[in-house]
Amino acid sequence: MADRASGMRRRLDLLGLLPFLAYVLVFLGVPAVAVAVGAFQTDTGNWTLANLTAAVGDPYLNAFVVSIETSALTAVIGAVVGLAIAFAVSASPAGGVLRQVVSTASGVLAYFAGVPLAFAFIATVGSQGIVTKWLVSLGVDMSGFSLFGFLGITLVYVYFQVPLMVLVIFPALEGLRPQWQEAAANLGATRWQYWRTVGGPLLLPPFLGALMLLFANAFAAYATAAALTNGVIPLVPIQIASLMSGNVAVGQENLGNALGLGMILIVGLALAGYALMQRRTARWLR
Repeated sequence: MADRASGMRRRLDLLGLLPFLAYVLVFLGVPAVAVAVGAFQTDTGNWTLANLTAAVGDPYLNAFVVSIETSALTAVIGAVVGLAIAFAVSASPAGGVLRQVVSTASGVLAYFAGVPLAFAFIATVGSQGIVTKWLVSLGVDMSGFSLFGFLGITLVYVYFQVPLMVLVIFPALEGLRPQWQEAAANLGATRWQYWRTVGGPLLLPPFLGALMLLFANAFAAYATAAALTNGVIPLVPIQIASLMSGNVAVGQENLGNALGLGMILIVGLALAGYALMQRRTARWLR
């Protein structure tokens, strides 16, 4: 009877997963397959490698380089700053107001993007923004800063990378048992020695996993950069949008599919690394 009941529960669990699996298939699987197939086809439906050859040549190769540089830089900055904030907040009481405020704010800010975020930054630190005018009135030279260049897009990306890092790394910080530090102190270890030999190695896998997640998050971002830079910075998502809309040349949709396939591979590798690090983290978070 116990085996039959267990088998029935497993079948019910699988049945409950069907809506989610259908959602993934329709909105992720089918588009990914369509992009992959289109990357190897001409406009007439014949098979070709010309799209992939063009995708790895200029100017699209430069777009991949700029996207990777922007994503890596914002991921590192967001990971370091987010870890520092999460570490400071983790020292507060578990049910305290500070934790609740930071968690709620991080959940909101991590997903505040697109046109509203671009407008908020333009109104704040744009050439005629409130903060920009205030700094100029104080005598600060703002002529070397442009919100619509590489530095500006980096600043905007860091805005949502930091709260995302706080959300991702906080469970790992909470998983560090206070008893481990107490045991290390009883054995004569200093606080630095504890973090160097115990806490640091334990936090390294989740930190690296979060770093990869932040990289994938920035690499796939489109709406904010498109609204902010109007295509001035050659990011891959913006190049794909230009090809798909016919702004560059008519009939280049399959070249856009080739760029999309490259994005899928890069983001897929980053997310696979994140999943691997999460599996390693789960061993000691249980």
